[in-house]
Amino acid sequence: MEKWNLIIDIAKCEDCNNCFLACKDEHVDNDFPPYSVAQPKHGHRWINISTKERGQFPDIDVANLPATCMHCDNAPCMKAAPDAIYKTNDGIVIIDPVKAKSKKEIVKSCPYGAIWWNGEKGVAQKCTLCVHLLAEGWKESRCVQACPTGAMKMIKAEDEKMQQIIEQEQLEVLHPEYKTRPRVYYKNLYRYLDCFVAGDVAYRDGGITDCAEGATVTLFKDGKKIGEAVTDNYGDFKFDRLEENSGVYTIEAAYKDYPKKTLEVKLGASKSIGTILLD
Repeated sequence: MEKWNLIIDIAKCEDCNNCFLACKDEHVDNDFPPYSVAQPKHGHRWINISTKERGQFPDIDVANLPATCMHCDNAPCMKAAPDAIYKTNDGIVIIDPVKAKSKKEIVKSCPYGAIWWNGEKGVAQKCTLCVHLLAEGWKESRCVQACPTGAMKMIKAEDEKMQQIIEQEQLEVLHPEYKTRPRVYYKNLYRYLDCFVAGDVAYRDGGITDCAEGATVTLFKDGKKIGEAVTDNYGDFKFDRLEENSGVYTIEAAYKDYPKKTLEVKLGASKSIGTILLD
């Protein structure tokens, strides 16, 4: 059976919050029985965007991580309240707004923090993936529809086909250690979770210092080559997808007939090492 999946591309999210506003527009003051009662105007963020800055001047980048209910196949919330939470045949986890009444413990059952308490209605709430619209034939939720950069997309596919898409697009899930088997997948998740080492290479020719375009920069760990980059026209290079607090790396820069230069970098968080000057 085909099931719904949500794909979020970290590299395309600009933190515009259109997804958040579209969710509010759809659910505030609106009941959609039997799936949900109205979302409060304030407090709830059924889709929440976290922002992370990596590196230091002049090598800095920013990544935004939209997160919502993961619509897990092994959902902890369903185990906490099996009489009040269910999964539709096409993969969407729903908190029954009637049966979940007064069950505040549901909020703490989600390891992702994606469930919110509506004090006025006395019920736990979260993203429904706009199931009421999908039931009417829509092909995407309001948040996906509102995204101007195409950072979010929905796919309805058999599990076997979805597995092929995961492999082809190198998709990952958030917190795989939770073993919840989520149906929300991320592309370019390294932009938020991993670290980088960046810098630039310059050379001195007589009294002139210039950018070393086309220099070869090699990254070593424990004596093994793990990456190689060629500098751009500004002499810049960057090694990404490195693990935080992963220890000491060696960087070697080579350019034309200039003597190679090496230096060691101890990586905690993302780091800008500045200019490697060859002379």
